[in-house]
Amino acid sequence: MKVYHGSYTEIFEIDLFKCEKGKDFGQGFYVTKNRKHAEEWAQRIGNRNGTAGVVTEFEFGKYLYLEKDFCFLRFADYSEEWLDFVVLNRSNKTDNLVHDYDFVEGPIADDKISRRIYDYLDRIVSKIDFLNELKYHEPTHQICFCTVKSLQLISKPNRKSISTVETIVENVVMQLIEDNKIAEEEAVNIFCNSDTFVQLTDKNSELNKKDWIETYKLLLGELKR
Repeated sequence: MKVYHGSYTEIFEIDLFKCEKGKDFGQGFYVTKNRKHAEEWAQRIGNRNGTAGVVTEFEFGKYLYLEKDFCFLRFADYSEEWLDFVVLNRSNKTDNLVHDYDFVEGPIADDKISRRIYDYLDRIVSKIDFLNELKYHEPTHQICFCTVKSLQLISKPNRKSISTVETIVENVVMQLIEDNKIAEEEAVNIFCNSDTFVQLTDKNSELNKKDWIETYKLLLGELKR
């Protein structure tokens, strides 16, 4: 999956220690799957630093990890749990994270929401009223990579490569969802627990050099056995 990071300059190397503290999901490297939002942020931070702003593109290996290997948290939408988590991180005044997640995914607390968070903390608005307001906010998205370990899940795309393992896996999962009318989580489990997935991710495999359709056909054959 393609994700984007907006900044005043292109990102060549990620240094978590240079990342800003006290953000929504804590100190970490933030990206979004929404390029428009990344462009808007790049323009804003670029203006602050006297540059045009740059959006750096990355590949996020969304389906290339086993859940047991990483500790992560996902918020599907704005919720009470999301609000409590954001408040916890934004209130953190220490140099340490207040959670143990490798990465966190969920909505963004943009400027408007941030102002209302302060109103909530000052008891100007109740939690119930605030959560009701969030129902009408446009969908947003961000992923925060909080640990060095989590950074192995993202990389700058190799434009010389026609087909990467990441894109093959993503296409196969999406096709499983479409053909079988199943949830994403079920599709991921089916593929990632298959012999076809093992073959695809083998560094010596020729499968990763072929079109994703070849992998999908191989998987279908395996599932019929």
